Amino acid sequence: MLYPSVDSLKKKVDSKYSLVSIASKRARQMQEEKNMRLVKYVSDKNVGKALEEIATGVLINEVADQNVVYEDEV
Repeated sequence: MLYPSVDSLKKKVDSKYSLVSIASKRARQMQEEKNMRLVKYVSDKNVGKALEEIATGVLINEVADQNVVYEDEV
């Protein structure tokens, strides 16, 4: 069985797409900057570590403000 499970992760993030996006961005950040937010990880790979951070609540998905208009949306 995989840790953390997809079911437990979906309780923290609204969709599988968001989960993949957040985990991949955090994994890339860990690879480049070598900054870790947890003391101990079960996984050896950065993607697994990012998923563990999401499962523990250390890494959260911030909802974008719907009232903000970006330059490329005008």
